[in-house]
Amino acid sequence: MATILHRVKAYLYDNPLTEKSDDYTARVSSERSLDINQICESAASRGGADISSSAMQHGVSLFLKEMAYVLCDGYSVNTGYFTASPLIKGVFSNPQETFNAEKHALLFQFNQGDALRGELSSVEIEIMGVADTALNILQVTDVKTGSVNDVLTPNRDLKINGYKIKVSGENELNGVYFVNQTSDESTKVDPSDIVTNNPSELIIVIPELAAGTYKLQVTTQFNRPALFKEPRTVIFDKVLTVQ
Repeated sequence: MATILHRVKAYLYDNPLTEKSDDYTARVSSERSLDINQICESAASRGGADISSSAMQHGVSLFLKEMAYVLCDGYSVNTGYFTASPLIKGVFSNPQETFNAEKHALLFQFNQGDALRGELSSVEIEIMGVADTALNILQVTDVKTGSVNDVLTPNRDLKINGYKIKVSGENELNGVYFVNQTSDESTKVDPSDIVTNNPSELIIVIPELAAGTYKLQVTTQFNRPALFKEPRTVIFDKVLTVQ
């Protein structure tokens, strides 16, 4: 029997793929997102590395930079913990058609490897019950690249899935925002660029954002059967990147 070393918490959500009222899907409740420095500091402090945190950070940064370089040359990468490979999305209408950035996209695809898959036996899942589904962003998809919870392509569509995220109400604060994580500056999506506005799905045109990292924010008075008197705000817990 495997030794339990880790615990992952998850909440239950109504299963949108069926019409049943008594079946659910589980979503992991992420504690927070860790960057390279924090992971290296964790390894150094708990004894998971025999070098200093700064030395580990330097080595990891060099590895990732080189990995990105060879991926851009068309190589696939297998680290044991994950595999990565370049992927072209989009339809080519005939054998003579060349790559067109307006209808095709080059992106990188990552999948778990055998070493990471082997860690699953040491993880215990704790179901925390049915989640509070009031105003919650679950996932965003960059339509241009197909990237999930990661990349933003300015002036192209972004699909936002969640609960009670319909932008509704007369308050001027209502809307969709992108908050720059460096400057803390907020960019509001023009109301005319909200293409689809449903309780469980928004499709918006991403504004002309500068390169950098952003948090997605939705503010709305939406509620059933009557609107809230004051706006309520949800901030997506993943950091999104304009390259």
